[in-house]
Amino acid sequence: MSSERRGWLYLLPQHAGDVAPEAVIPAGVLDRARSLDYIIAENPKTARTFLKRIAPKRPLQGIRVERLDHNTRQAIFRFFLEPLLTGSDAGLLSEAGLPAVADPGASLVRLAHERGVRVVPLSGPSSIVLALAASGLDGQRFAFHGYLPITETELDSTLKECEASRRKLKQTQIFIETPYRNDRTLAAMLRALAPATLVCVAADLTLESETVKTRTVASWRKEAPQLKGRPTVFLLLLRVVTPVASRRTQRMLNCPCASTLPNAPAIAAPNRLAKRSVKSCFFV
Repeated sequence: MSSERRGWLYLLPQHAGDVAPEAVIPAGVLDRARSLDYIIAENPKTARTFLKRIAPKRPLQGIRVERLDHNTRQAIFRFFLEPLLTGSDAGLLSEAGLPAVADPGASLVRLAHERGVRVVPLSGPSSIVLALAASGLDGQRFAFHGYLPITETELDSTLKECEASRRKLKQTQIFIETPYRNDRTLAAMLRALAPATLVCVAADLTLESETVKTRTVASWRKEAPQLKGRPTVFLLLLRVVTPVASRRTQRMLNCPCASTLPNAPAIAAPNRLAKRSVKSCFFV
């Protein structure tokens, strides 16, 4: 292969849990993964299991697999790209979902851009996007915060800051957590957030045990799920309530002759009238 051509870095999606890769990853993406001789993986053992599952007849000895995890020193990253600079393609494989999102592979992708290596993202399951789509929360404006702080004080403070930012930015806030800390994280959310705040708990996405539920904090406090060991995405959205006029006021506003009534100025200002009315209600 000519040294003038630089290899491409393919971002390979990884399935989660005990589900067939073919059920959640497009056939064309699996074909590309089967064709690669060089894989950079967060966990080589998991990567080999994935490769064996999608290409059972292919000898694993012929595939080079390098480890890139949170303990990998930045100085080593350039060695991962050397085969690509001489024309070989490579695949970046995360432990689950899409690589480089809340994943140590992001630094390698940035270095690939700096070295002129083409980065090719391939479609597949993303728990963050799946959870947002299924939550019913605002999918137009959202912010992903990755992992939450570990200490209780910092955790509560971060949650309250995110809730407050909703008032200003009107965004859905998205978090993930290490599975064994899920119950602790949910308990902190129910402790720190306002009762009317909406919280979505999306667990085991793409698996048979998948559950996605959106409720208010007040509702979750009555019945919180057990999440330990289950990959989970948490989403929250501050519920904004707006006062509206009473039914009597609404009927008056809809009346064709409303403008001729003696108190027409008050009718034209339903918010003021609603505040005076004992029967005013709220909608979300």
